[in-house]
Amino acid sequence: MENDQHIYGIRAVVEAIKAEQPINKIFLQKGLKGELFKELEASIRKNGISASYVPIEKLNRLTRNNHQGVVAQISPVSFKDFEQLVEEIISKEKRPLFLLLDQVSDVRNFGAIIRTAECCGVHGIIVPKNGAAPITNDTVKTSAGAAFNVPIAKVDHLKDAVFYLQSSGISVTAATEKTEDEIYGVDFDQPSAIIMGSEEKGISPSILGIVDQKAKLPLLGKIGSLNVSVACGVFLYEVVRQRRK
Repeated sequence: MENDQHIYGIRAVVEAIKAEQPINKIFLQKGLKGELFKELEASIRKNGISASYVPIEKLNRLTRNNHQGVVAQISPVSFKDFEQLVEEIISKEKRPLFLLLDQVSDVRNFGAIIRTAECCGVHGIIVPKNGAAPITNDTVKTSAGAAFNVPIAKVDHLKDAVFYLQSSGISVTAATEKTEDEIYGVDFDQPSAIIMGSEEKGISPSILGIVDQKAKLPLLGKIGSLNVSVACGVFLYEVVRQRRK
């Protein structure tokens, strides 16, 4: 059954997965057993859905109903198929612009990034299925509704998405302090994708090793980094500046 963007009950969640509902995360009671529960676990693994095993007290806080040890958090936004999204945008846009988010886990940062991306004409946002901030009501609110206007796709592995974009003629730039090259030397007046990492970990080393170029923002003060949503805005508006020439 559904309750304020949560689905609860083992069978209900199993059917929600079969119906391809946009599930952010599933919370499972620790120590729960049974054949139907095993079926649910197998379905979660097969579909690459993020899940956590939690005490029953956590589930009781999520819903007052008879949750049977399982509560699924439903996204208010539907996600796009990644490859289909890329193909559609490439076929329509002369200079596609994609935004990839690696390990950005704060829902309000995510919402702020979506809002800026919409204002800057980003054609699609790509996030990993695991480790990314979910799209919640807070995300939608922080995005000022932009979450309904920018297509968002989830992928199993962001590295594979980078390879796919590159093979589709998209130049991929990583926003990172681990470079001597500043943003102003990058040519964004072409099909482009920008990758932003989390404030804590930055972009994964495995992804940094395969991008077309790395770029950083000049920091003139004593603080060593910007908030990721602010940094993302600076990068995206440099794209806007170049493309409006």
